[in-house]
Amino acid sequence: MSIKKKKIIYVLAAVLGVFLFAQLFRPQKNTYQQIPKTDISKVEEVPVKVASILKTSCYDCHSNNTNYPWYQNITPVNYYLAEHINDGKKHLNFSEWENLSTSKKHHALKEILEEIEAKKMPLKSYLLLHQQAKLSATDIETLKNWIDKNLN
Repeated sequence: MSIKKKKIIYVLAAVLGVFLFAQLFRPQKNTYQQIPKTDISKVEEVPVKVASILKTSCYDCHSNNTNYPWYQNITPVNYYLAEHINDGKKHLNFSEWENLSTSKKHHALKEILEEIEAKKMPLKSYLLLHQQAKLSATDIETLKNWIDKNLN
């Protein structure tokens, strides 16, 4: 075997070794056993249909309970997902809804409305692997009606 081929094999083995070693390190998962008392579904009148839409299309990134896909078990993908979820929760966390002031709740509802009407949420990158989260025109109308009711 030539020296060039041996170098390639050593490099590939090293890369594989680093990849396998990295699998030992994982970020903390964003999950809970019970819905907290501060969750929007516990502190607001959320119709069943609206709650279902929020859980299917929003909660993975905007709550303290993510339903993880199989690929979450692969480092470094899991770190990318953790960062994405943390960023989503910084903008809006339905699990901490009760902790928001009334004005922040109204602002959040207006932002939700703007984002879904502009079809910015759920993110297109999220929808690539989570087609069930795509909001239909009916879903958007259902959320819009519920938000309008809560803003008045």
